[in-house]
Amino acid sequence: MSKRQFFLGMLLASLIGGLVAIVGVSFLTQPQNATSFDEKQPISFANLLSGEEFTVPDGINFVASAEAVIPAVVHVKSQVTYSSGRRGQRDPIQDLFGIPPREERGDQGRALMSSGSGVIISPDGYIVTNNHVVENATRLEISLDNNKSYVAKLIGTDPTTDLALLKIDEEGLPFVRFGDSDKTKIGEWVLAVGNPFDLNSTVTAGIISAKARNIGILRDVEDNLSVEAFLQTDAVVNPGNSGGALVNLAGELIGINTAIASRTGTFNGYSFAVPSTLVKKVMDDLMKYGTAQRALLGVGILDVSQELADGLGVDFPVEQGVYIRTVNENSGGEEAGLKPGDIIISVDGRVTNNVANLQEMVARKRPGDKVDVEYIRDGETYTTTATLKNFAGTTDIVEKVIPKVFEFQGVSFEEVSDKVKEQLELRGGALITAVTGEKWGRAGARPGFIITSIMTEDGRIKISGVDNLLEVLEDTEGQDIVVLGMFQDGTEYYFEVD
Repeated sequence: MSKRQFFLGMLLASLIGGLVAIVGVSFLTQPQNATSFDEKQPISFANLLSGEEFTVPDGINFVASAEAVIPAVVHVKSQVTYSSGRRGQRDPIQDLFGIPPREERGDQGRALMSSGSGVIISPDGYIVTNNHVVENATRLEISLDNNKSYVAKLIGTDPTTDLALLKIDEEGLPFVRFGDSDKTKIGEWVLAVGNPFDLNSTVTAGIISAKARNIGILRDVEDNLSVEAFLQTDAVVNPGNSGGALVNLAGELIGINTAIASRTGTFNGYSFAVPSTLVKKVMDDLMKYGTAQRALLGVGILDVSQELADGLGVDFPVEQGVYIRTVNENSGGEEAGLKPGDIIISVDGRVTNNVANLQEMVARKRPGDKVDVEYIRDGETYTTTATLKNFAGTTDIVEKVIPKVFEFQGVSFEEVSDKVKEQLELRGGALITAVTGEKWGRAGARPGFIITSIMTEDGRIKISGVDNLLEVLEDTEGQDIVVLGMFQDGTEYYFEVD
């Protein structure tokens, strides 16, 4: 056989083999009597792996993390009671008894509902959320992923970090374990879990885009001592996600979703979360003391930058760091020997490239804790140990004073704080904190209302405090009374109890 005949034979055999294969596949994949698409699609040439054979690499497998976290992320519904009545002209009789005219009451005592998210962090019902989710709330309702609902108690808040701790009365709950946000890396996959637009148990994915990000969202915090060292991600977060979980692929909590960068009010590409190392410290404080223990180094600081160098007319020896502008008297910084012009480059061995880094590191501490501060002065590097102090300049731990609560006919009362008395120019009064009794609730009693006097059949009685109020209520039990007072925005209101 010649070479030419051999090659022609091989070519003919290849053509015949290919034709047979095509006919065979067509026969196998196109059943003539198919009655469903299950029969029409027995083979997929796009992916030859079945579901059992196909596995996602561990580094990008979101399923396990989502399944672990979703049951422990809750829906937080906040009820805020407010008044919107106006002050107008009153007739002489109403002035005499201090009763606002009926037509002015309008929708005073109206309840407004808002919602956000929260994360269960212990099996006995402790929940972390954002302060702005629960701020001014008179009632907090928690809904779990399984649709069970609870009324939550507010344990404490920390506006400087925008965090709050709640508690529900339950045991054996699923919870999310704390992870170490210090170990997260830019580019790492993360999941955001929450309730955007009241859509329960929504999971979105993204990466860590930046760390220690300060966006100035907490600038209005009292004493200007806000701590912003956010984890920035591109996981989709929208209104309602606030207080929800940011977790790594191991299902560990590495942040509490708090804010979005937006010009429209919805997601525009970036979201921000309080790092878990700071969250855990604040939650421990609120659970143990009822208030956050804020430690201070006592220095005024700025980011090292070329603009700052040009403004000061100096050449900085480093491109990044924290420049000390001022040092407070009797502060831990002064006692450690820090001076204006020093540049802090690390705290406890961790590099502090900017103000946000330094603030976060110090905010993790409590008054009395010591920190090792590495700094540059006149081109030389030094290390000192500083003892952190509290707002009062001491190392004492501050515990929240929990007001004593009294109850009468399903209504809870507590004393009006001195601060509120000063704001409203009150000499006494009793604050309603909860209303569970049907009689008072139907009459118009609302949490947040301050009772200043009681009208009885014998006349008007001014209320000096809770003890005085309870005596009056017990003496007039069974009588028709008029309860007078005001909401904490100063709007006057009254209701009748019969």
